[in-house]
Amino acid sequence: MSFVPYWRLLNQHPRFVGFGLLIAFASSFGQTYFIGVFGYAMQQDLAMSHTQWGSIYMLGTLASAFLLPITGKWIDQQPLPRYTLGVIVFLVLACWAITQMQVIWWLVAGIFMLRQAGQGLMSHVAYTAMGRYFDSDRGKATSLVAMGFATGEALLPMLAVYAIALWGWRTSYQLVAVFVLLLVLPLAMWLLRGHQQRHAVYESALLAKEQAALAGDQVDSKAAAISSRRRDVLKDYRFYLLVPGLAATSVVSTAMFFHHLNLADEKGWSHAFLTGNYVLYSLFVVLTAMITGQLIDRFSARQIMPYTLLPLASALSLLFMVQAHWVVWPYLILLGIGSGLAQTTQAALWAECYGVRYLGAIKSLFWTLVVFASALGPVWLGRLVDQGWLLQEAVMTMVVYLILASILLVIGIKGFKAT
Repeated sequence: MSFVPYWRLLNQHPRFVGFGLLIAFASSFGQTYFIGVFGYAMQQDLAMSHTQWGSIYMLGTLASAFLLPITGKWIDQQPLPRYTLGVIVFLVLACWAITQMQVIWWLVAGIFMLRQAGQGLMSHVAYTAMGRYFDSDRGKATSLVAMGFATGEALLPMLAVYAIALWGWRTSYQLVAVFVLLLVLPLAMWLLRGHQQRHAVYESALLAKEQAALAGDQVDSKAAAISSRRRDVLKDYRFYLLVPGLAATSVVSTAMFFHHLNLADEKGWSHAFLTGNYVLYSLFVVLTAMITGQLIDRFSARQIMPYTLLPLASALSLLFMVQAHWVVWPYLILLGIGSGLAQTTQAALWAECYGVRYLGAIKSLFWTLVVFASALGPVWLGRLVDQGWLLQEAVMTMVVYLILASILLVIGIKGFKAT
């Protein structure tokens, strides 16, 4: 792996790549690995069982998923700075609103706002922007954005544990709202200065490629030259073959990060020990993403995608087979490798399969299905635990799912290669 192409990309587009990193990092405040740390304190505060908390999380996440095709599509219709401004303000309101919830079922509204703003729209902005405005460097750009997610995963859960211990979960999330408002918002707007010129160049180049493709000329681009609309994607059987595999990483990682503290209790590990080792997970997300980014630009996302679920299946199998505390390290390493592979490859895949003009609408459709699937993950494991399963036993049901999803991925990708 060479770092030279990444330095070249950063030197050429420092502010725009920095924007992607920042938005990916700030999405952490609505991601499961962050909310999951607060979940333990919320359960104690509001006397919720695992099933109640998992159900509330599922309902809020599903509500977010149903709205995402509408809110996500707007990124194709609005200037990126204006769209980003609205999303960040929404995240500020979500972080503040969750701290005001006093009744269990009102938490559904708070979770909905956090998931829509953080996991849904902030992630959507970061990946859509990189996938749309980069072509030959799409893989490297999306892998750099993955570093923003990984940095949040490495630092924020551990900081949240200490913040909750010092000030409680409500005050801690209020501080998050202040941080996003006073630092993330102005910095994001500054990083997007001059974006109108970038968008004009993108539109001109895209129009030229579309005209060349319609004329039957060869187009030098990894992205599909003719962009598919969302309604065309919904009619494509290959899309449905890909979805279970593409959603699998979110299903597994959401469920695991949601239940990590429960897993620590089951295994006799301290919460600080487990969350403190998240940095190992994040390190391998970054390393894997950087390697994967170069492979995508050299080959294609379609060639890499079928292999992305194997590290996740290995990670979960280790939890089942090994009881000692040291299993945390290979487990988090394999989880990081799987996440780095999946995050980078998925971000580039949709442009390769369906083009970039309607990328926001297509990605929001995909994110809806992913968020829907991820909402089932915590309930899936929580329900099995409430029925008497050990968490380390319940994860093996997810290994079966990963194997089946990998088979469907292979079939779906072959369908695109055939055309």
